[in-house]
Amino acid sequence: MKQSILKGVYVLLIELSRDERMHVGSLGEISFKKGTYAYVGSAQKGIIQRVSRHLSANKKLFWHIDYFLNSPNAKVKKVLYKEAGKSEECNLARKLLKENQPVSRFGCSDCKCESHFFRINHFNLSGMKEL
Repeated sequence: MKQSILKGVYVLLIELSRDERMHVGSLGEISFKKGTYAYVGSAQKGIIQRVSRHLSANKKLFWHIDYFLNSPNAKVKKVLYKEAGKSEECNLARKLLKENQPVSRFGCSDCKCESHFFRINHFNLSGMKEL
């Protein structure tokens, strides 16, 4: 029996344990303050596979989030997901933008959003499940 593939959108909740300046691919050098961050992504070919890649220590640095997670001071604390189409990724990002501090252009090179990465003060992601 073939196992079904979980497709949809996800949010990584990440704790950065200290202030840090990092090189983030094409975005260059960015200063990040200690705190909790949320990264919104889409995995229409499999959330488990995509999140496993994000959590892997041995990977090619490709996406903006790869550079951030490469820091020894950044730890994923929780993964939330929702079975939904790709457009939900931007809907979630717009929702987070209302109450949180975006990291400009981070994680959104394939859309017109301001960001898909936020230093969060508050979040309400009702309808999402924990992975």
